[in-house]
Amino acid sequence: MAVDLNQVSQVATEPGELPATMAAWVIREERFGEPLDAFQLEEIEVPEPGAFEVTVRVMAAGVNFNNVWAALGEPVSVFRYHPNEDHHIGGSDASGIVWKVGPGVTRWKPGDEVVIHCNQASYEDPEVHGLDPLAAPSQRIWGYETSWGSFAQFCKVQAQQLLHKPKHLAWEEAAAYGLTYFTAYRMLMDRCHVQSGHRVLIWGAAGGLGVFATQLCALTGADAVGVVSSEEKGKLVEQLGAVAYIDRSEFSGMMRRGGETPDEERARFKESRRFCKAVESVLGGPPDIVFEHVGKATFPTSVLAVKPFGKIVICGATSGYELDFDVRYLWMRQKEIIGSHFA
Repeated sequence: MAVDLNQVSQVATEPGELPATMAAWVIREERFGEPLDAFQLEEIEVPEPGAFEVTVRVMAAGVNFNNVWAALGEPVSVFRYHPNEDHHIGGSDASGIVWKVGPGVTRWKPGDEVVIHCNQASYEDPEVHGLDPLAAPSQRIWGYETSWGSFAQFCKVQAQQLLHKPKHLAWEEAAAYGLTYFTAYRMLMDRCHVQSGHRVLIWGAAGGLGVFATQLCALTGADAVGVVSSEEKGKLVEQLGAVAYIDRSEFSGMMRRGGETPDEERARFKESRRFCKAVESVLGGPPDIVFEHVGKATFPTSVLAVKPFGKIVICGATSGYELDFDVRYLWMRQKEIIGSHFA
């Protein structure tokens, strides 16, 4: 059903009562493809909250790369996670107003201003209670592995996903940082125990993950070098606390494409070596930690770049998830590869 864009910012009901329908950016399986085509504005039923759930009026939604994958239907279809629903509403970051609470919810009430984090898990899983919810068999990322995400007038979440909105932040600011900041924090602080004096190489330092990784390094006293795609982005990461930046366009030959011939691989390896020397030059030595989320294109260089006994921490693979690298540089120099997922 067509949506009147003039009505999107308006809600006909007061907190505590849900309207029957809402506007939402919806993906359907038959139109998987480029996000501009896959996402279509539709009129959809408003979800009623179940037990320990909350329906939130979305005031602002954050954009993340996971819904590029959702739109493309790659590397897997999001509908495999919720096969009983014929549409997918993405969005894994939001700020908004509690509009209706389900049975069992006591901490929140209609009218509360909140920020939403994206981790969902069953309350019945023991990992949720005093261990790590990310280890729970039921763990899912809301708005990607589940539907009813933030790209709509209303979203449905578990009550445990809600945090009080910081009063000094605008709606847009409050919706922008959750998934990327919390992920970067876990990668560096929890998984790698970054500390003063560490040298850190950050891929994609001007992106969502990278800007928070750069600031966390600065706050802990670690020296970070950010890999970026332009001088403008390099100046940004220096303003955020990086000691230097490297423009990856100057080392384009180091990127792994897959299927290289032996001669092409030798040339690629030589370019990776040149990149590593540039990193060591600005940091004063090889990095203790490599902050990875690019995957296929950069991972061979990450393994080469990190120092002996160093750590490569990875949370994603935007260039491809099948990693091909010379494992000798891993085992002979006793390096670690660490997986990390959200927070």
